[in-house]
Amino acid sequence: MSDHIIVTTGIYDAIKDTLRRKKVSILEEKRLTEELRKAKQVLRRDLPEDVVTVDRKVTIKDHTQDFEHEYIFVASAKAKPAKNKHSILSDIALATVGYKVGDVIDWPFKEGERKIEILKVEAWAG
Repeated sequence: MSDHIIVTTGIYDAIKDTLRRKKVSILEEKRLTEELRKAKQVLRRDLPEDVVTVDRKVTIKDHTQDFEHEYIFVASAKAKPAKNKHSILSDIALATVGYKVGDVIDWPFKEGERKIEILKVEAWAG
């Protein structure tokens, strides 16, 4: 498991803004603040292809609820959950952004702690 997340400066700033606006639970806020403190910021072109970020299709295994699901993470303005396009600032995206394929994350979702694993990350051009 990565000891730090890798994010672009734009994503880093968007998460900071989400925290400022108190759009997450207290436990999520605490965890995200900790993640950002250790985060490695890179230019978009230097972001590894197996890292969760905006405009990527991500397959996640939820070990707690025992299911696999594929998400497409997009800019908030382009989010259409009914078409499986989720905001990069949605709960599941915030839990996985900056992590890479193979990482297993214990995350304090609003409905309780869940263990999720990133199985696959692919470029998505919409």
